[in-house]
Amino acid sequence: MRRSVATVLSAVTLAALPVLPAVPGGLGVQGATASAADGGGRSDGGRGDSRYGHDGHSKGDGHGRWRGGWAASPQPPNTVFDKNWSEAGFARQTVRQVVRVSTGGSQARIELSNRYGRTPLKVAGATIARTDQGAAVKAGSVRALTFGHGRSATIPAGGELRSDAVGLKVRALESLTVTLYLDEPTGPATFHALAATSYRAAGDHSSDVGASAFTETSHSWYYLSGVEVSGGRDAHRDGVVAFGDSITDGFGSTLDADNRYPDELAERFAAAGRPRSIVNQGISGNQLTNDTDWAGEKAVARFRKDVLNEPDVGMVILLEGINDIGMSEWEGVPGGPSPARSVEELIAAQRELIRQAHAKGVKVIGATLTPFKGAQYYTERGEIKRDALNDWIRTSGEFDGVLDLDRALSDPADRDRIAAAYDVGDHLHPNDAGYRAMADAVDIDRL
Repeated sequence: MRRSVATVLSAVTLAALPVLPAVPGGLGVQGATASAADGGGRSDGGRGDSRYGHDGHSKGDGHGRWRGGWAASPQPPNTVFDKNWSEAGFARQTVRQVVRVSTGGSQARIELSNRYGRTPLKVAGATIARTDQGAAVKAGSVRALTFGHGRSATIPAGGELRSDAVGLKVRALESLTVTLYLDEPTGPATFHALAATSYRAAGDHSSDVGASAFTETSHSWYYLSGVEVSGGRDAHRDGVVAFGDSITDGFGSTLDADNRYPDELAERFAAAGRPRSIVNQGISGNQLTNDTDWAGEKAVARFRKDVLNEPDVGMVILLEGINDIGMSEWEGVPGGPSPARSVEELIAAQRELIRQAHAKGVKVIGATLTPFKGAQYYTERGEIKRDALNDWIRTSGEFDGVLDLDRALSDPADRDRIAAAYDVGDHLHPNDAGYRAMADAVDIDRL
């Protein structure tokens, strides 16, 4: 599910986002009330962390290990990219959101985030169902969700909450519709920008099968940060998290078509007959070393929450750093240029992410930064930094594997420039073919 973002963003905003690299020769492996989200503050269906271990295994339901089916990193409310509902929030309204899961199972649950909320968030009702078309869902598939066995829940400001498990047979690559009824004023909403088409209705339409009440649309997700599944195949800790900026997030790919590179990677695993948990924790505009009030916390701060709290994660593909380079060189960045970072500082940040991951037994695949010559924030000084960081990623031996996306997307006649066939048009972001090339660069037999 993705966006033709290039058509909705100004040229200024387009250029402010990062590039994802690609690998030739494939990927090599070198060796009721929620708790506050203070780094590990997720509540599992109101039951507390005692029911679910950190590896995502359910200790009491007999349905096996939980796996990430779909995810989106929370962002602060803003309208930098396009008009959306995040700043105004919701009151006596139903919001319906469509997501596609990478892997299947016999049970499902959702995760909601109020990470950037100023006040407690009351969820008056929630359902999950199989998607039909648009805002419609398939008859007979609607399941009411509960939180600690109650139909409603309150999530404190800064908190995150998982629902109870519900029986729903889900296939890999199936689209699910999650519907929330928010009866009390929410205030500004935690959301994920430039996502897919979401739908809004006045009043409570959380159990509707038809789409007629949903008369408004947006291209963002609201409060929903995860859909998890259990049952079926039960490999231990084989979940993959794609972590990064707009190129992981899928900026420039076709709206509602699921053409981001992690989507394409999930399709490759499914086509090979071995669906895998592949979730996307990219944020457009995100940086390794700098926070912003529109693209979220810096990577070294959000990594623990957005990656290491994913159930059953065993590997992360890390693609970050181009925004730290480019946004320090350009006056058109929302809020002004970011502080300049040296190559040594960018390497130190990547080392910190490796350290955090390895401390939890998670492997890290280092992805090289993709070409950006001709982009609005390109400079020769920035290119020198990109080349130096990529050289370290390729040769340091500090990663568990390297994905050379720089080589996969670059123009053979000018390795500093993205190939025209893969360029969405801003010389920074891939188009659908480029995202497919990124996924094709991964050796799925070695991941």
